[in-house]
Amino acid sequence: MQEKLKAFERLLRIMDDLRDKCPWDKKQTMESLRHLTIEETYELTDAILAGNMAEIKKELGDVLLHIVFYAKIASETNDFTITDVLNSLSDKLISRHPHIYGDVEVKDDEEVKQNWEKLKLKEGNKSVLGGVPTSLPSIIKAFRIQDKAAQVGFDWPEIKQVWDKVDEEMLELKQETMIENNQAKIEAEFGDLMFTMINIARHLNINPDDALEKTNLKFIHRFQYIEKKAKKKGKKITDLSLKVMEEYWQKAKNDTLNS
Repeated sequence: MQEKLKAFERLLRIMDDLRDKCPWDKKQTMESLRHLTIEETYELTDAILAGNMAEIKKELGDVLLHIVFYAKIASETNDFTITDVLNSLSDKLISRHPHIYGDVEVKDDEEVKQNWEKLKLKEGNKSVLGGVPTSLPSIIKAFRIQDKAAQVGFDWPEIKQVWDKVDEEMLELKQETMIENNQAKIEAEFGDLMFTMINIARHLNINPDDALEKTNLKFIHRFQYIEKKAKKKGKKITDLSLKVMEEYWQKAKNDTLNS
């Protein structure tokens, strides 16, 4: 424990030095750091998806730096300090885990999540969905909305019912595209279908954002394979017919499966 405390103290001292002496660090505000924090968080998620532990360690450090930076800025205006941040977090964790720090008993992780949402409402949250950030990417937001609603019992009890809903939404989307071609209605039905597919992912214990990102990476790999094949033949990808591109795509797909 002493080693951990010493390492954290070293980081705090460095942050003090940078804020006091570095022109760039002195200039930063919470607003100027915000987009950089988002970028660092995405870099961390990229490293996690890649399973690169060295990069995960590096990116965790970058995210931690931002947390310390925000606390340092707030301390200068006497709003709060890193001590306040840590104590507030510790207090919340203790109050939200009465099965560890109290006499509440739970049978599994689902019951823990349900208790968590109930405790948040007791603490003054006006809505179960109030804790979902408005700026979250849409897929992650939909997943979190559904998950939170499920913790208070608003959920399909069986996955078959969700599949039935998928079929229903798919039919409504198809019908809307064939009837009057109203773009606003088509968009609405497409959104309903996506929302229901995210619900399927949740019932299958799949993170839809992770699944889609892995498919993105797979598509990039296969598409770039086509580009490389075209370049070897002294051509651009635009010179290839769709048939040839499809042949290369299948080769890239087979190479992936056999690797």
